[in-house]
Amino acid sequence: MKVAEKAYHEIIDLFAKGCDPQSILSFKPSSKAQRRVRYLLNQSKTEGLTADEDAELQRWGEIESFMQLVKARARQFAEPTQ
Repeated sequence: MKVAEKAYHEIIDLFAKGCDPQSILSFKPSSKAQRRVRYLLNQSKTEGLTADEDAELQRWGEIESFMQLVKARARQFAEPTQ
């Protein structure tokens, strides 16, 4: 399983477990996923990416955007209502 696909599964597992807002806010990608993104970003700045690597980096961007939105919503639920 590719690292990006594994990251999707990590997020799906998080939601499938019935997590609370705090669990969402504390979620971080695996260290393997973080290393892969750093590698792709570095490659894009230095040697360039293959078409497959570029598509993978785009998927990582989509995952990051999605989780930012989810975490923003989770913050609303985690804040005490007044």
